[in-house]
Amino acid sequence: MKITIASRNPKSTKFPVTLEFEGTPSTVTVLDVAKALESKFPKYYPDRQRLTNSDKKVLSIDKTLAESGVQENDIILFKDLGPQIGWRTVFLIEYGGPLVIHPLFYYLSGVFYKGSFEHSPMQKAVYAMVMLHFLKRELETVFVHRFSHGTMPFMNVFKNSAHYWFLSGINLAYWVYGPWYGAGKAAATRSDVWLWGSVAVWAWAEFSNLLNHITLRNLRPPGTRTRAIPYGYGFDLVSCPNYLFETIAWTAVCFLSTSWSAFLFNIVATGQMYVWAVKKHKSYRKDFPDYPRNRKSMFPFIA
Repeated sequence: MKITIASRNPKSTKFPVTLEFEGTPSTVTVLDVAKALESKFPKYYPDRQRLTNSDKKVLSIDKTLAESGVQENDIILFKDLGPQIGWRTVFLIEYGGPLVIHPLFYYLSGVFYKGSFEHSPMQKAVYAMVMLHFLKRELETVFVHRFSHGTMPFMNVFKNSAHYWFLSGINLAYWVYGPWYGAGKAAATRSDVWLWGSVAVWAWAEFSNLLNHITLRNLRPPGTRTRAIPYGYGFDLVSCPNYLFETIAWTAVCFLSTSWSAFLFNIVATGQMYVWAVKKHKSYRKDFPDYPRNRKSMFPFIA
């Protein structure tokens, strides 16, 4: 069978090209087409390709051409997504920023604040909470997460990292670890109930978040993009309890530090996670007709 690949770029001089395959639309997969295109143009490895039908609907590499509505002698449209970087690498870079930035501000106070001082119990607790949070995220990236999408455009890593490196990195570290919150300062005074209560809520939320990530991991066999309906702790109420618990964890940091910088980061992060949660919730309901109707996106009984 033959398939013609045309570029969505009208100025392209490499396309259209015609590829030949042994088999039928029912046996040839979109991945076979992507690999054949890579053989002809090594620069365009499968993760760099976006293949669509004549209606510009993206073709899933897990499906056959017939399942994708493509027949012999049809035209498939190609778009170059540009150089790609693995999602796992992206996450390691994103979360690695705060793990480097926070110790710099915490231990080099003489450099950033022009003088040394003793950190208050609040600052020590917040430092431990932030470092453990991002260390947990790094470990989850390596040992827990299974990604449905292998890569993303390389240039996006800078945009994605800015959120963590600046908002939860420089912004949070500079203002929380400053001398105005140092030992003996009124602004840093916390009762034991306030301090340890915040730590307890944070620890519960972080552990709950980990349990949610393990549940999601177990739904996807290694090396697949399989999707299934998640059930269990948190999922009976919302589609994305992992986002809910992360918001609760950072809210505990906010109320312990009382710093506007922590609240700023939490508001921005929660807003972004809510957008993602709504998108995932709609996707679940679209892909699974039997998806529980009583679930909300991220906030139980609300939205």
